[in-house]
Amino acid sequence: MNAIQRSWQGWHPITLLLLPISGLFCLLAAIRRFGYRIGILKPRKLRVPVIVVGNITVGGTGKTPLVVWLAKRLMRKGYKPGIITRGYGGNSDVWPCEVTADSRASAVGDEALLLHRRTNCPVFAGPDRWETGEALLATHDCDLIISDDGLQHYALYRDLEIVVIDGERRFGNGLCLPAGPMRERHWRLNRADLIIANGNGRNDEHTMLVNGDQALSLDGVMEQPLTAFKGDAVCAVAGIGHPKRFFSMLKKAGLTPECFSFPDHHKFRKEELEALPHETVLMTEKDGVKCEQFAQPGYWYVPASAKPDKGFETEFDAMVKNLEIPST
Repeated sequence: MNAIQRSWQGWHPITLLLLPISGLFCLLAAIRRFGYRIGILKPRKLRVPVIVVGNITVGGTGKTPLVVWLAKRLMRKGYKPGIITRGYGGNSDVWPCEVTADSRASAVGDEALLLHRRTNCPVFAGPDRWETGEALLATHDCDLIISDDGLQHYALYRDLEIVVIDGERRFGNGLCLPAGPMRERHWRLNRADLIIANGNGRNDEHTMLVNGDQALSLDGVMEQPLTAFKGDAVCAVAGIGHPKRFFSMLKKAGLTPECFSFPDHHKFRKEELEALPHETVLMTEKDGVKCEQFAQPGYWYVPASAKPDKGFETEFDAMVKNLEIPST
């Protein structure tokens, strides 16, 4: 976390310096939204309903575990969902591209690969969400699309919006980028269909818990409970938007890790892990898909799963029933 990001939780001399840029960011975002609302700019619609999952702040909110939960729930209900995502951090020569079990995180992005492996749904990655959705539908028989982190991608028509909030950090100082963490101001929540907070919620927000209690070796051979690492000398590494959440999860399981934070979507190098002071290393699942090519004994990742409250489940199920799902 750099100095600017640290300033987002309050007011700082850096905040004052960045206020003019923040004001311009808010103005341009508002003009763009207004253009879509009055029809100057027109969103493109896919032939199946689109569920957008996103946030109004930068940084980790627990959005990816929720997308996994949504996809699995839809499949249990008999739907055939596909997932589209930006493919952030990927260096593929061709976009959009299909994500497979053999894809490399360096090509398609860590989140895209994680989503495919956890859900076994068709996943396509690409910067243009409509084009990516069209590519997915051209090759897979899906009746719903989940757009991961597409809240501000207004060029894609959406039938249902779900906004995820960090229940701990909330909206920081409430300012737009770069003076604060906001992609859009908090009033944007008024237009969302469902709002869910990771951790403590407020008012009409639903809540979810994101937790993990098992560790899997990077080579996929072994699995054991986190409690098995109690008393061991352990390093914890996290290259995600909110590393402290991962570290706290390990500590709640009774571990005493030595913690190392890296920037979100950090491209790990073998030498970085080998330089850590302990041979046992625990990392997030999102980091694990990037590090598996240099797996060795002692390297583990911890899958995190979302558990929304019952009220969210009920409302989500009812809203999906009201969508115009194409018959097969």
